[in-house]
Amino acid sequence: MATQKLLCNLSLIFLLFFHFHYGTCELQLNYYSQTCPNAEEIVKEQVISLYHKHGNTAVSWLRTLFHDCMVQSCDASLLLESINGIQSEKISTRNMGMRNFKYINTIKDALESSCPMTVSCADILALSARDGAVMLGGPRVEMKTGRKDSKVSHLAEIDASLPNHNDSMMYVLARFQSVGIDVEGTVALLGAHSVGRVHCLNIVDRLYPTVDPTMDPNYAKYLMGRCPHPNPDPTVVEYARSDRESPMILDNMYYKNLMKNKGLLTVDQELLSNPITSPYVEKMAADNAYFHEQFSKALLILSENNPITGDDGEVRTDCRFVNRD
Repeated sequence: MATQKLLCNLSLIFLLFFHFHYGTCELQLNYYSQTCPNAEEIVKEQVISLYHKHGNTAVSWLRTLFHDCMVQSCDASLLLESINGIQSEKISTRNMGMRNFKYINTIKDALESSCPMTVSCADILALSARDGAVMLGGPRVEMKTGRKDSKVSHLAEIDASLPNHNDSMMYVLARFQSVGIDVEGTVALLGAHSVGRVHCLNIVDRLYPTVDPTMDPNYAKYLMGRCPHPNPDPTVVEYARSDRESPMILDNMYYKNLMKNKGLLTVDQELLSNPITSPYVEKMAADNAYFHEQFSKALLILSENNPITGDDGEVRTDCRFVNRD
């Protein structure tokens, strides 16, 4: 045990020296093997159950992990509501369209019934994303656990942390690099756009007043049918899908569409037009197994971004609120 602790401390020194994100020494596979042996199975059962009732939840789990982990830490700060001086991250325009938060507590309630005050909301986000990806036909990623939950919101950091749909590709790459994800991994993670849908508010800049000339004309016609107004109401249900062929399967159809100039968002199509990222687009379009492999690696890195461990955080009893002292 002493040797293991020494190695862990040496690893932290190494990581600090090179200015990498750290804190993963206390994350481990099967962290709950003693305190809640069925924890991961309970999460999996709930994810499967929710998927059969509400298929879009599987997409939400992937998106929620991204929006939580890219901002400061994988610490479930995204789930906090505005109360007692906390301003929720959910009110940020970058988090517009996020949904199914209430079902996180469905999973949490099942865990609390079996193992009270044991499994963190941050670990629930990681495990639900892992199992959600499988439900979407994607790869299974062996994720470590042991994260603790944040006691604060990071609302003020969101705009500088979360890439926007119309940011330059170089900026997007820099943001992903800041959490340890390289170019190949960034291209793979954006493949999550293969599933789900996007609000017209994030699409119309490519349609009005004139159609982006890099967009396939027939695809543009479809999008204008879905988004007929240049100023859509964000409260109205107006969406379009990136991948119409397999919209609920996490596959490489996303990249095949990019090769046909059918990228939905500006950032999507820039993956093909940028010479740094385009070789990976071409490779992933040609090889679904390669896409899954790189997606797995990148998702794992994302899920371990600067976690709160030990006594620095807490295990919330309700994912929406900080525990009462």
